[in-house]
Amino acid sequence: MKKLMIAILCLLPLWANAQDNTWERIEQEETEGTNVNPDQKYLEGAVPLVDGRVEFSTVIEAPGKSKDDIYNIVLKYLTKMTTEANQTEFSRVVIADTVKGEICGNFQEWLVFKSTSLSLDRTRFFYSLVAECEDGKASVRMIHIHYLYEEERDPQQYKAEEWITDEYALRKNKQKLARISGKFRRKTIDRKDFIFNKLNSLLNDKK
Repeated sequence: MKKLMIAILCLLPLWANAQDNTWERIEQEETEGTNVNPDQKYLEGAVPLVDGRVEFSTVIEAPGKSKDDIYNIVLKYLTKMTTEANQTEFSRVVIADTVKGEICGNFQEWLVFKSTSLSLDRTRFFYSLVAECEDGKASVRMIHIHYLYEEERDPQQYKAEEWITDEYALRKNKQKLARISGKFRRKTIDRKDFIFNKLNSLLNDKK
């Protein structure tokens, strides 16, 4: 019994530093107390397809800001994202065209489903963010989404088109998420929403 307790105590420091979705904690604090159905936004139609590929997009209006202002704000944020705690060393900005106002960042990060002192359920999450900046607005897309799951035990690769769409991530009645693929869909949408909302906040900051 004594040996078992020692073994458990030795494991605790490893999991104490297990990554979690720090961005998600901020999101939860901001929405706490609302009456919105927490599952509604993940159901039918929440994952759009463009020419057969999963693509999330938004147009962020930024009245009064020039193309260069918007470009610099977006570039600064995407660059900062590459060094955040959930990112791997492979995350980087790969296109920064000041003339065209185009920015592209390729991200490889940890997306955590569940983290406790003794277990960690997460996936490696790959995606690209593309921003096209012009006077008064920015068009932002999240594309090339895929995942590497259970890489430490039994690596499984999933493309978004074959994993988080309505066909694969919703149950037949379309009112509930599928047990496994549904958690990928939920966290992907949460992450997309956080990034798009953050960019909107930055571009509309009056300071």
